Parts: sequence; C-alpha cells; structure tokens
Amino acid sequence: MILKLKRTPGLYLVGFMGSGKTTVGRALAEELGWSFVDIDTEIEAKEKQNITDIFQARGEEAFRELERKEIAARVAAIEKGKPCVVSLGGGASVQPTNWELIQNNGVTVWLDCSIDRIERRIAGDSTRPLAANREYFYRLFDDRRPLYARADYHIEVDCDDPSEIVDKIMRLPLF
Repeated sequence: MILKLKRTPGLYLVGFMGSGKTTVGRALAEELGWSFVDIDTEIEAKEKQNITDIFQARGEEAFRELERKEIAARVAAIEKGKPCVVSLGGGASVQPTNWELIQNNGVTVWLDCSIDRIERRIAGDSTRPLAANREYFYRLFDDRRPLYARADYHIEVDCDDPSEIVDKIMRLPLF
C-alpha cells in the first residue's frame, strides 16, 4: 500500500455523474473490508431533501457548501484512521477546496466513463439537476474531464459490471 494511503486511508472516487462511483464504491469497500460513504446520500439524509430539491430550493452554491462540509467531516474521520471508500458527486472534486482536501488526505481514482455510456445509464433519471439541459450537460462533461484527470489513478469504465471495475482498481499499484 502506498505511503499516502497508509497515512490517511481514504480512497476517493471521482468522475462524471453516472460513471458508477456509488455502485463501484460499495463493491470496492466490501472487497477491501472498509466502510463506504456516498457524499450525496449523506447530504440527502442530513438535509432530509434530495439533491434536486436542494438545488431548486437553495441553489447550487448552497448545495456546494453542504457538500464541502460533508467532505471535510469525512476527511476528518479518515484522518483518525478509519479506512473508507468515498464516492463524491460529479461536481465535488472540481471545487478547489474539496480537491485540496481529498488530494492531501488519501488517494483519488477517476472513473472515466464515455458520454454515451453515461447517457444510457442516466436516461429518464430526474434526480440529476445538472443533466436537465442537454447542451449544458455535454459542456459540463467536456469542462470537467481535465479536472478529473488530476486524480492519482485513472480507470477506464468500459463495461457495466462493477466487479470488473473493482478488479481494475485492485490491480492498481496502490495496494
């Protein structure tokens, strides 16, 4: 295991919406025997509102602040030695404060999924407020890719089988 992961045992999955961060994260945590946290799910539980409603009622800026606080709380727990696989929302890791937190306190893995596969996965999903406008959706995908590419590791998501993606992650030189 690389020193960075030994020091702060957090593995952060980043990538665009629909890339499989939650599904793969759960399976990876089970494989490692670590806990798993989905930042969006944690926010929804604490706020007793889904992400779409938070966006509509309070706006994206307010949501990003909730997200930042939740990530900071998770990093603090990980710093205390509680190993965890963390699934971040598609926009979480592109925020400079969040990126600094996760990059300095664990290992980041980018689940790189094609736009075609993402579109198939999220078709008909009304819980993704930033996917409502197609033109914006495509631009967001293109704009975020270079930011995701800063991750410590890059995994091509070229299938819909989470166990295959977990196997790819487990073969990374960090374990």
